[in-house]
Amino acid sequence: MDFPIFSIATGAVAIRRGTWRLVPRSVQVLVLFVLMISGAAAQTLTLAEAQRLAVERSRQVSAQDAAVAASREMALAAGQLPDPVLKLGIQDLPVDGPDRFSVARDSFTMRQIGVMQEFPRAEKRQLRAQRFERQAEKSLAEKTVAVAAIQRDTALAWLDRYYAEATAAVIAEQASEVKLEIVAAESAYRTGRGSQADVFAAHSTLAALDDRASEFNRRISAAKTVLARWVGEGAEAPLGGKPAVDSIRLDTRALDSDLAHHPQITVLRKQEEIASTEARIAQADKKADWSVEVMYSQRGSSFSNMVSVGVSIPLQWDQRNRQDRELASKLAMVEQAKAEREEALRAHIGEVGAMVAEWENDRERLTRYERQLIPLAKERTKASFAAYRGGKSSLTDLLLARRNEIDMRIQALQLEMETARLWAQLNFLFPDESGAPHASAPFPASKDQEKGSK
Repeated sequence: MDFPIFSIATGAVAIRRGTWRLVPRSVQVLVLFVLMISGAAAQTLTLAEAQRLAVERSRQVSAQDAAVAASREMALAAGQLPDPVLKLGIQDLPVDGPDRFSVARDSFTMRQIGVMQEFPRAEKRQLRAQRFERQAEKSLAEKTVAVAAIQRDTALAWLDRYYAEATAAVIAEQASEVKLEIVAAESAYRTGRGSQADVFAAHSTLAALDDRASEFNRRISAAKTVLARWVGEGAEAPLGGKPAVDSIRLDTRALDSDLAHHPQITVLRKQEEIASTEARIAQADKKADWSVEVMYSQRGSSFSNMVSVGVSIPLQWDQRNRQDRELASKLAMVEQAKAEREEALRAHIGEVGAMVAEWENDRERLTRYERQLIPLAKERTKASFAAYRGGKSSLTDLLLARRNEIDMRIQALQLEMETARLWAQLNFLFPDESGAPHASAPFPASKDQEKGSK
């Protein structure tokens, strides 16, 4: 029977309002089933959810938002005229004689009030506003860097916990098998079919597994602590399925063009634009600004009041050693910023290229483990177990085969973890804003990657 969606919603509302008994029985069953499945899904911590929580909790992101707002506010302020200056004063006040300290009897004494306004050129105001706009853009790029770093570090913490728990599960599985072998060895020893050395060997193997389990329990605890730094209390929740680490969002054939837009390179590019704007401001400063002053002077009642108007213009009499030097300094800073960006891009391309090569090699090795080494180790264990049951080999041979299988599976998990960590560092060079980090691919995968994934 098909149930319309609105029936499920009606049932959920009925639960909250206390009218659950009025809902049909079939709808009650369906609603409870859906709520149970939803609750179970909500209890797991997927990689995408962990990254979302980490970005939401980050104060660094909030700090960058504040920096962007501050720069934009300053851009608006920088485009305005300076505040006018109010001037109050007394001019030519006598200090001796019969009119001393009188502001009304002497014809030269004036009480003054005036206003002075500086008029920077519109070009300068516009350039100063652009300088802060470039600073806001740089802060936005730094926010992108922060988000990418948060997603990357959260993914690394999540993967560390995932593979620590996976390795602990392998050890626990093998410990259960060894416990059964201990029972069999003790039974064989009591009936005279086995030796006491086999019993000791089995117990020794179990003790070694318990020690390794203790080590990986410590790693799990440490991984949870690191993950909690990013996601908070949710770090204790069971983890969801692992992401697909066989493809990345970068086009490995076009690293130069992709990495030219990397957030860290973008920050350096914005710094270069800031330096260029400051150089243009220094160029504009070679043209002096001027200011206007209007003054009203009041004298005694027997004398006329006066108005004064003045214009002030700085005399740039030594531009060669002042304005030109400042401009040369700003132009040199532009070249410095450009050189630093180009050098950082070259270094980044080299580092990422090396990581891509290592990631691809690890994937190849991992395929060898999955298709050859681990199956052969399992077959060796099965053969040793069959030989042991048939009395053709000792328990020691079986334990050695099982230890070899354990080591092989743990080595494969270690290699898979290293591959996954490289994947996280490569896949989150750029922030993923899709909410599904391992399902979205803003950068098309290369043909080699597509073949590998198939």
